[in-house]
Amino acid sequence: MSHRESLIETFRSRALKFGTFTLASGKQASYYLDGKQVTLQSTGLRQVSLAFVELVRDLEFDAVGGMSIGADPLVAGFLTAAAEAGRDLPGFLVRKEPKGHGTQKYIEGPVQPGMKAILLEDVVTTGGSSLLAAERAVEFGMEVVLVAAVVDRCEGGRAAFAARGIEFRSLLTIEDFGIPAPQSA
Repeated sequence: MSHRESLIETFRSRALKFGTFTLASGKQASYYLDGKQVTLQSTGLRQVSLAFVELVRDLEFDAVGGMSIGADPLVAGFLTAAAEAGRDLPGFLVRKEPKGHGTQKYIEGPVQPGMKAILLEDVVTTGGSSLLAAERAVEFGMEVVLVAAVVDRCEGGRAAFAARGIEFRSLLTIEDFGIPAPQSA
């Protein structure tokens, strides 16, 4: 079994749920991908992290981050996999609200204005969370060169990133699970 096939099987068995769900975007869905069932488990996180490092191998970037709390394990896993591959990178997390004490900032981590950043996300539907993270990173002074997701639900995220001039890549799409992409996306 290839690494990709293994990742599909891991998500299918641990993360894919059927029923009636309200997504973070507010949309109703007949299935839900609970990425944390994979990324908060050691072998699942390792699979995802190694795949992300491979996915962005051709890009020039200085830092990796994402919207807290969803991207927290992804960023940590990526940094670990990058270190194993001999690359030293800083990571950062983007808060939804500024910290109420101390520095009161949105961006947490050893990053500096002027850095080129990639943002990680487990599941992208409309792209709203990653677009907010990108906005916060740009306000901080970074350039967002890519949003990378584990799974693209094919429901408008790719187009939303393109409209903002942000490249988007995903390890998998919902079609990899035998679920057709919506026609309007």
